[in-house]
Amino acid sequence: MKPRSLQKLGLPVMMSILILGAGCATSGDLESTKKMAQDAKTSADQANRTAADAAASAKEAKDAAAAAQAAAAAAQRAAEEAKMASQQTGMKIDRAFKKAVQK
Repeated sequence: MKPRSLQKLGLPVMMSILILGAGCATSGDLESTKKMAQDAKTSADQANRTAADAAASAKEAKDAAAAAQAAAAAAQRAAEEAKMASQQTGMKIDRAFKKAVQK
């Protein structure tokens, strides 16, 4: 009789051990999942910082390009003014030469 009652008792004990063992494995899986989630969050934060740095660099480059474009436009205006002044001077010299030849 005694071995039979131990046998009946053994099944629930074995089931309890299996359930507890599965619980430990699930707990380990949970820790692993938490670590993976934390790693993913860290990577995402780093990617956000990198993107913010890239956006700041792009803005600086855009500002520098706008400044260069303004400087180029100013140089173009100065060149056109110099060309006009040169043409006017050339016309004055021609008139003076024609006047001197007529005399």
